[in-house]
Order: sequence, then structure tokens, then C-alpha cells
Amino acid sequence: MAAATATRIDNAAPTHRADLAGRGLAALAAVATGVAFVNGVLLTINASDDRLFIEGWRVSSFGIFTALFALLAARPRQAAGVWEIVLVGKAALVVFGASIGDVPEARLSAIIDFGLVAVVAAAYVLCRGWLAWRPATTNPTR
Repeated sequence: MAAATATRIDNAAPTHRADLAGRGLAALAAVATGVAFVNGVLLTINASDDRLFIEGWRVSSFGIFTALFALLAARPRQAAGVWEIVLVGKAALVVFGASIGDVPEARLSAIIDFGLVAVVAAAYVLCRGWLAWRPATTNPTR
């Protein structure tokens, strides 16, 4: 049985332009989610007692995703699994938001998260995020 080999494009580092574009998209996702974080803080401050916990939970998620997107922008090929976790997490929110019916918050969130999935997927391809799974090297451009 012949051993499967990866093609050169699967192992090659991205071009400088592709890498900058991908990092820019990840940074854009971080900024957009950071804006949602700030808005979430304001909503939490003004939330009624029955919504306080859920708003706090939501704002903490915005903070976590802001940090993850910033990490991906800064070190796109040194964060094995982070790209995939973010993509699966956001895609799951899109599916859930689309499936629960006529809930205004869910519909808007699903649309926004769908946009984030598209932006992050493009960044993943441009930065070749799958290269993060390669064995560690001393190459700082990894």
C-alpha cells in the first residue's frame, strides 16, 4: 500500500499578501467582537435582575471570542485547534439561531455569526491555519 503524501500547497507557508489579508480578517473579527463586548457591557449594566446572568454570560463569551480572534490574527500558524474550535462554535450558533424560529435576538445573532464564520473561514484559508498542526519548528514565521 502506497503512503499518502501531502501536496506542496498543503505544506507551504502562505504568500505574504495572503497572510496579511488573513490576519487582517482575523483582526477585523476581533474588532467587531470587541464592539459587541462593549455593547454587551452596557446591556449588562442596564439589565433587569431576570436578565443579568444571561447578559453577563453573553458578554464574557464576547470577551473570550475577541481574545481568540486576536490570537489568531497575531499567531495564525501557532494556534493548533483554535481556528477549528472558533469555526465550529460559531457555526453551531448559526445553526441553532436559524433553527429556533422567530426569535428576534436569535435571527440577528445567527446572521452576524454567519458573517463571522465566512470571515474566519476566509482568514483560515488565507493564513493556512491548518499548518498550526505541524510539528513545532524553530521557524518564527510559522
